[in-house]
Amino acid sequence: MFFFLTCQIFQKKIVYLQRQMCNFDYYTIHSMKRNNSKQRPRRFSPDHIEVYKIDEPCQLLPFLLEKLNPKSRTEIKSYLQHGNVMHNGQVTTQFDEQLQHNDELVINFTRPFATLKSRMARVIYEDDYIVVIEKKSGLLTVSTGTNKREKTAQQIVDDYVYAEDGHSHAYVCHRLDQYTSGILIFAKNAEVQQMFRDSWTTYVVERLYMAIVEGCPAKQEGEVKSYLAENKAMKVYSTDNPEEGKLSVTRYKVVKTLGDYSMVDIQLLTGRKNQIRVHMSDLGCPIAGDKKYGAQSNPCGRLMLHNYALQFFHPITRENLRFELPLPSVFKL
Repeated sequence: MFFFLTCQIFQKKIVYLQRQMCNFDYYTIHSMKRNNSKQRPRRFSPDHIEVYKIDEPCQLLPFLLEKLNPKSRTEIKSYLQHGNVMHNGQVTTQFDEQLQHNDELVINFTRPFATLKSRMARVIYEDDYIVVIEKKSGLLTVSTGTNKREKTAQQIVDDYVYAEDGHSHAYVCHRLDQYTSGILIFAKNAEVQQMFRDSWTTYVVERLYMAIVEGCPAKQEGEVKSYLAENKAMKVYSTDNPEEGKLSVTRYKVVKTLGDYSMVDIQLLTGRKNQIRVHMSDLGCPIAGDKKYGAQSNPCGRLMLHNYALQFFHPITRENLRFELPLPSVFKL
């Protein structure tokens, strides 16, 4: 009798475990499908693309009507309306856009070209390996984890490059603070991202910033050198102890002073978190709008720091690339 009861209990445990395993497999597999759905390449029909060189100045629509004959006017205008036409590397929808000698016109007859649609970012360079964008003040580079619904530069670029071919993604190569505007590099694959991260100081030749600071440094130009560390409140500070922080070097030059503010041209020789903000504060001239590091004013409703130039060697092509942005209008002193 005891043996019979033991067998029944054992059989019930086996059935229970089998059910649990079935449930585990079902939910695990379907969870994996949901999580990996974006990683599977989308299937696109082969693109039919034609490239035209412009011989003499003309307007876009008349040129297309002549070159694409016998296609109907309605069909040609549809290519323009839906973003299938690219003029000198930029998608255009303007029928009367002026074409100049040696301009390049590219038409994709299969599907519209992917475009980065955001008022907070724009593409300034792209090839098969990297995308370089201009980031506006207020846009996070990557998610902080506190608000995952907030749109980031990485998400915007990721959507853009994924729409191009159905398998590429955006990989962060470096960061800018949320309220710092300027130039960001994204890799299209993890290998290029790792090349940048492993040898950032080798590839990057120059990083220039313009800042509006409170007051004026005692010296019109100079160099700030310290070891930067971060406390538990996530605030970066300078120290003389090399075991406490990482060596950080910032060069600066006062461009102009007007009233309570100065415009300062800054060159980063190292790239630590909040480096410029801390070093300007160390000089007694915090960046306007930077309450975290001692600023008493916020005249333009943003951190007055702008990365206006970035020069680097392309990790794959070895080309020397330099990009420069105009100063935001609010930086005029």
